[in-house]
Order: sequence, then structure tokens, then C-alpha cells
Amino acid sequence: MAFGTNIRTWFNGNWHDGDIAVMRAADHGIWQGSSVFDGARLFDGLAPDLDLHLARVNRSAEALMITPTMTPEQMLDIAREGLKPFGRTAAVYIRPMYWAVDGSDLGVAPAENSTGFALCLEEVPMAPASASTTLTRTRFRRPVLEDAVCNAKAGCLYPNNARMLVEAKQKGFGNALVADAMGNVAETATANVFIVKDGVVMTPIANGTFLAGITRARHIANLRADGIDVRECVLTFADVAAADEVFLSGNFSKVTSVSRFDDVDYRSRKMTDHVRSLYLDWAQGSRIN
Repeated sequence: MAFGTNIRTWFNGNWHDGDIAVMRAADHGIWQGSSVFDGARLFDGLAPDLDLHLARVNRSAEALMITPTMTPEQMLDIAREGLKPFGRTAAVYIRPMYWAVDGSDLGVAPAENSTGFALCLEEVPMAPASASTTLTRTRFRRPVLEDAVCNAKAGCLYPNNARMLVEAKQKGFGNALVADAMGNVAETATANVFIVKDGVVMTPIANGTFLAGITRARHIANLRADGIDVRECVLTFADVAAADEVFLSGNFSKVTSVSRFDDVDYRSRKMTDHVRSLYLDWAQGSRIN
């Protein structure tokens, strides 16, 4: 089901208007879950790190044993063409996708060189700069690489994220703060997490249980270039509760302030606003022509 409007879909060599069908009932991606995707954003005529998102979808496909069929450069050309009708003021979610068509070994393993590809564009507004969310703990955890394809942005991982999010919503919170297999903080159900304490910015160290996002890396680089101490380290839930400030990082909203974690309220969003300002300044170099 689409969550945006004004949808355009590139499939089988052509652009199509609308949310068209791209899979068949017996495609491996439908009944065996072999699908990957990535997400980038167009806003204010800017498409930050679009090339990196397109490159990552190929790495995700390879991690799920799907044969990529497009180079990042080819996908970039397709995306540029497809975005032209939206205009410079539109906010668009850019989603390249692969899935396996045929299976081997009784249909369980995806067959090599049997891959579907589509690139979907949906007009979805950016969250306002003032937006914030709340967090709560969840009983569900992030898996490890030995259990699941944590090194891919794979559709088969998202039911776990969904139950985290549903549990948090049922408790009256906006998102779930999730533990890794060791019980330390990993991320939220939908985004990476940062905390601020005494002017130092900290984020969970990438340990293979979650995707250390492209936007996360961009914020770290921007903050360090600005002279701010950023540390990737092991974080506990007690560290989050004791923080001066908490914010989330992800492609969809770029930066989101956290106003509450369980029974702890955060009064400051100074660093969050600074991170947003640094990001928007940096993003001016990513204009789509």
C-alpha cells in the first residue's frame, strides 16, 4: 500500500504513472521474502547522498543473494529523469527495489541472474523542523547476522521493526528504543539514535545488529567538521535516560528531536537543531539539475 501521492514507477525500461503491479504471485520475492530496497529524499530541489543510497541497494541485494541488474549510475540517471515532473518544490521519497523472481533448491534459495527491479517515486512531505517524537522500551530486539540479514536493507527484516513500533504505539509512545542481542541500545524501530551529554554527542557503535545509516554517517562527519566531539560507543538504556538531549537520524526525516523516553523528559533540543542546520547547509551541494 502506498503511503505517498503522485506516484511514478520505473519498471521494465519505462516510467509508469501510479502504483503499478511489479510482482507475480509465484515470484520468489513474494512467497520467500527475497526483497531489498533503499530510500533517498528529494526536497527543495536537493537529493542528499542519493548516489550512496543507490549503491547500498546493490550491496543489500548481494547480501540477500540477489543478482543486481543496475549500476548506481544507471539508477541515478533513471531517478533524475523520473523526478523532473515533480518540480523543485516537491518532497519525494525515492525507493529503488530488487527482488528475486525465480528460486532454486526447492524454491527456497533465490536463483542467480533472475532479478526484478523497480524504482518508485512517491510525493511525501518532509516533517517540519519542530517535529518531535517519544520513545519507550520494547521487548523485541535486533537480531544478529547469524540469525538474519542485518547487513541488508531487506524487506524480511521489517516485520520485526513493525511489532516494535506497534508495541510502542500501544503504550502511547511514538517509537521504540530497541536493544541489541547483548541488551545494549541499538537503534529505534525506524531510525538510528544519538544522545547528547555535557556537549558530547554519542551514538551506538555499529556492531552488526543494525544498519549504521548513511544519514547517521553524514551527521557524524558534519559534527566532527564543526569541532564537536562525536563518539561511537556502547550505550545503555541508563545512558539514554541520563542524557541532556536525544535525537534520531534517518533518511526519511533526516533529524527528529526526542522529547521523552519512558518517564524521562528532555528539555533541550539545541544540538538537534544544530545538527539539522549543519545538514541543510551541507545538502546545498546536492541539488538535482
